[in-house]
This record gives sequence, structure tokens and C-alpha cells, in this order.
Amino acid sequence: MELYSKIILILVILSVFTCNGRAQDTVPAPKEHVRRYTLEPVRATMYAAALPGLGQIYNRKYWKVPFVYAGFGALGYAVIFNTRNYNTFINAYQDFTDIIPETDSYLDLAFLASQDPADYDPVLHPTSYNPSTEAWVKTTMLNGVDYYRKYRDLSYIGIAAWYLFTIIEAHVDASLFDYDISDDLKATVVPVTMGMYGLSPGVTFTLTMTF
Repeated sequence: MELYSKIILILVILSVFTCNGRAQDTVPAPKEHVRRYTLEPVRATMYAAALPGLGQIYNRKYWKVPFVYAGFGALGYAVIFNTRNYNTFINAYQDFTDIIPETDSYLDLAFLASQDPADYDPVLHPTSYNPSTEAWVKTTMLNGVDYYRKYRDLSYIGIAAWYLFTIIEAHVDASLFDYDISDDLKATVVPVTMGMYGLSPGVTFTLTMTF
């Protein structure tokens, strides 16, 4: 018994030294701290509000910047086009309704190119003009004034709306930067009983999305 006790004691001592040696040899490698790039929605919003397109640049969506300025360019051209035509029609109407023969800018209007001024102009041709034709010319001019004024104002509203849209787009894009869009869907088919009176076989389909 004494011999067995000594053998067991020696084995225990050897196992302890072996464990200590392995523990000393196993040194955990230092983990490298990798800095992960993230976006701040508030900062993206502020950049987009300060300068159109800057929020998209902050989000690293450089391909969106040409679309941002293409929208502003198209709406700016619409403002210029409608403003120019609005001024043309309102000046033509004012010249047509006054009694000064020298103010005849209405003669340059496209819809009057095929009309004879002797049929509709009471100032230049007071003896030959037709009152119904004169009324039609006035109505057409006023319709042109209203039309281009309406679309000029809508163009200004469009610029403001597009500016707001670029800000919202930059904010949403930054907010969804860390959003998990992996396709982790699970579908299960479970038998159930259906029916009001009695039992009848049925199948239900369940779609589960895991975030």
C-alpha cells in the first residue's frame, strides 16, 4: 500500500508540472483592433443641408452626386423657361390692351403669326378689326399668362422639394449603412384544423425573418 501511495503521489506531481508547462507555453495572441467605418445620420443630414450632394459624398455614394445636380439643373431650366414665357405673354397682353400704337410686342407671339392684325387689333386697325377675334386673342394671352405662371411656381416648389429629398435620402442612406440585409428566411409548414363545424384538414404557411 505504501508503494502504491508513493506512485500515485509521483503521478500527481508530474501532472501538475505538465499542466503548468502547457499553461506557460500557451500565450494568447494579442487581438488586433480593427476600426470599423460607420456613418452618422445626423452628420450626413447636416452636410446635405449645407451643400447639395455633400451628404452623398459623406456616405461614399459618389455616383449619386451627378443625379443630384441634374435634378437641380432640370428644375432650374424649367424656372427660366417658364419665367421667360410668362414675361412674354404678360408684356404682350399689356401692349395689346393699351392705346399706344408703338407697343406691339404681341405681334411676335407664335399663335398670332398666321393671323392678320387687321382682324384683331383695334389700335392699329380700328375700322377693320373683328371684336370676337380681339376677344379670342385676349383670352389666349391670359391663358398663356396663367399657364406659365403656374408652372413657374411649380418649378420653384420642385426645387425646394428636390433639395429636401436629397437631405432625406442622405439621412436614410446613412441610417441604413449598418442595416443587416442578409437573406435569412425560414419557412415552415404546419398542419392545422379549420372549419366552424367539425374538423377539416388544412395547412398553414409561416414565413419567419431572423434579424
